Amino acid sequence: MNVFTKNLLFVVLALSVLMFSLSGCSDSEDKKPAAAGTNKGHNPNPFDHSDDMKLSESQREKFEKQFAEQCVERELKDSTDIDRDRKRAEIPCECIAKFMTRDLTGEEAEKFLDEHQNAHSLSIKYQNAAYHCLQAVNHPKGPQFSKPGQ
Repeated sequence: MNVFTKNLLFVVLALSVLMFSLSGCSDSEDKKPAAAGTNKGHNPNPFDHSDDMKLSESQREKFEKQFAEQCVERELKDSTDIDRDRKRAEIPCECIAKFMTRDLTGEEAEKFLDEHQNAHSLSIKYQNAAYHCLQAVNHPKGPQFSKPGQ
């Protein structure tokens, strides 16, 4: 190799080392994460509801009572024996309402109580609570298909 090629190779090598070292330390400021609640527009964790409105105990009880009443009325909509069906529907509806208030947010309660709207998250919580509460109900014993004596 001639001298010109060696010098060119040395310059390219020196420039590439310099380029990588400068790009690695281009930001000398320390980036500190923003304090919780200061960045209202963007929440990096969509499951973190720590900044949500807090739900008071009176709102929680009011939601539970109104939701249970609405549930019972929905169950009695097509009933032929309202008195008997009301008693039968009250227990699961109260269980569902109580189960839903466990992780109820202030925003959901406000939409339901003040604006009379059901948020999509409430319908998801309702399905989960209904599954939980209705699975706990003792079902009548079904027929046994096993051979006698086994």
